[in-house]
Amino acid sequence: MTRRTSIAWLALVFGVVAFGQMAAPAHAADKVIFQLDWLPGGDKAPIYVCINQGFCRDAGLDITIASGRGSTDAISRLAAGSSDIGMSDIGALLAARANENVKVTGVLSVFNRGPHAFYVVKGGKIASVEDVKTKTIATSPFTSSNFYLPLVLKDKGFDVADIKLIKAEPGSLGPMLMAGNVDGIIAWMTDLTRYKNQGKEAGKEIIALPWSAAGLELYSASLIANDDFLAKRPDVAKRFVEAFKKSIEFTKSDPDKAAASVLAIVSELGSEDVKGSIGDTNPLIFNEVTDKDGLGVFEPARLAETWRRVSAAQNIAPSKLDPETAITRKFIPAK
Repeated sequence: MTRRTSIAWLALVFGVVAFGQMAAPAHAADKVIFQLDWLPGGDKAPIYVCINQGFCRDAGLDITIASGRGSTDAISRLAAGSSDIGMSDIGALLAARANENVKVTGVLSVFNRGPHAFYVVKGGKIASVEDVKTKTIATSPFTSSNFYLPLVLKDKGFDVADIKLIKAEPGSLGPMLMAGNVDGIIAWMTDLTRYKNQGKEAGKEIIALPWSAAGLELYSASLIANDDFLAKRPDVAKRFVEAFKKSIEFTKSDPDKAAASVLAIVSELGSEDVKGSIGDTNPLIFNEVTDKDGLGVFEPARLAETWRRVSAAQNIAPSKLDPETAITRKFIPAK
């Protein structure tokens, strides 16, 4: 073989290798359907951060977001396998596991403090949870807060029959309160800024009465997943949970960029409301419970107390479920 032939042969070989590297398809990202438990907003920022800031992409994940209409709806969709992983109130999941043995499992605690609250006008008829007795209160028919309302009232010595409870569409709760059509509304602490802004426009000061301050201490919004997804695609699940946890931490460290990530995907939302909701949500995730137990942890005693409260609220025999069977800690990233 002449020198010229050798060079040509080597060039051909390297050319084939180079072409093979160029032509070889990149590994396709693993598709994951993420189930929201409610409408998009700042309180849902981590999933939008995961997509927009590249945490999900870097984990080799291609995410599709499915809309939801409450925790029960989210659990049903996950149980049916139409979604892989998503958000729900862990209390709703515990009840569903006890009553229907749904094939859905909690994998990461997100809110380690309940978001439920009464919203009232400062200087009105209600200044404390005790004052709710005999008053007119509006709530959404979909909110998980309705499960816990009887417990909060019972702790104060009365029950739901002692208030006038009106169920209305979520979007009408604020206007009803501002117009004075009700004495108070039930909403989440994640919407504190939005309701305060509505109050300013109406010339009123809105204050929140958190149920956690009234003694309702429990886990709430959590990452939950379809059992088949966890069993058949554990590596994908692990990568997603890790990326989601990073997104939660990013949202806390840079709320402005987190808000921009939400708005980049859901442009119809208001910037001020999204930023405000992120600020309102962070204390439900990062607080003294997080300092003690860590982010995402299901601490056994607190989980047991959550089930005690849920079973009482739902009139379910506590013995019907061991709450430990409804969660797994194997996907929670190390601190």
